[in-house]
This record gives sequence, structure tokens and C-alpha cells, in this order.
Amino acid sequence: MPRYLGLDVGNRRIGVAVSDELGLTAQPVMTLERRRNPREDLRSLARLARRYGVSGIVVGHPLHLSGDDSAQAKKTREFAAELGELTGLPVHLRDERLTTREAHQILYEAGHARNEHRRVVDQVAAAMVLQDFLDSERQPAANSGEPHPDDRGSDHAIGKKPE
Repeated sequence: MPRYLGLDVGNRRIGVAVSDELGLTAQPVMTLERRRNPREDLRSLARLARRYGVSGIVVGHPLHLSGDDSAQAKKTREFAAELGELTGLPVHLRDERLTTREAHQILYEAGHARNEHRRVVDQVAAAMVLQDFLDSERQPAANSGEPHPDDRGSDHAIGKKPE
């Protein structure tokens, strides 16, 4: 299974996660502080994609609970499309509803003080989005072509398709 980079893109920070070599698990890697020039962020992420030898990128898609676009969704789609163009890799948008809240809960339950969450919550959210994607990729294809009931279902590929 190919290796993927997972991203939780925000206005101030980008959480980064990567899948293991077998494509089974997602691990938090780092949190990038956003720069003034988005091109610098894109170049940093492209370098990470090369360093980890990924064959695709999964980007959290910030939708409202209703499934409608949030204010951040358009910006995220544009950023994801630019990243796909720069890297030449397929980029998959993945529903990220409630992942940041769940990431805060996981950190709290793990004993991390709330004031320490900011340093790692975005990378934990990125790992959650990536893990959701990896799990859905491993699901056996149903004969009906219907998505698995546990699949969050907001997987949209942007850019180059895998060969």
C-alpha cells in the first residue's frame, strides 16, 4: 500500500501526519507554523512529501456539520490544488468534521494539560484524518459500489490520479 502524507490545514498552523510504510497507521509528525507567503508553506510540504516518499496527500476538508462548505473549505481546496500541482501527487480531500474536538479529547485523556494542546492538536487531527482515509482504503469493495457505512465519505481527489 502506498504511503500518504496527512494534513490539517488551518490559518495559523498546518498539522502534518504520515502513514507507515505498510499504509496501516497514521502517526503525527509535526506542526508547521504558517508563513505570510503560502508558497513557502507549499514548498515545505512538498519537501516533506519527498522526504517521506509519499505517493499521495490527504487534506482535511473543513465542512460544516450539515455537510455544507465552511468559510475555510474553499481556501483549503485551493491550497490542496496548488499542493497537488507543485508535487505532482494526487491529493484527496477528506471530511474533517469534529476532528479537532476529538483530538483535544484524546490529548486530555492522555494527560496533556489543555495549555499544551496547541503545540500538537493540529498534528493529532491530521493523523485522525489520515487514519480515517487509510481505514477506508482497506475496506473491501462492496459489490454494490456503496461506500462503507463507517466511511466519512468526503473523499475527493484533486490533481494527478495514481497510476
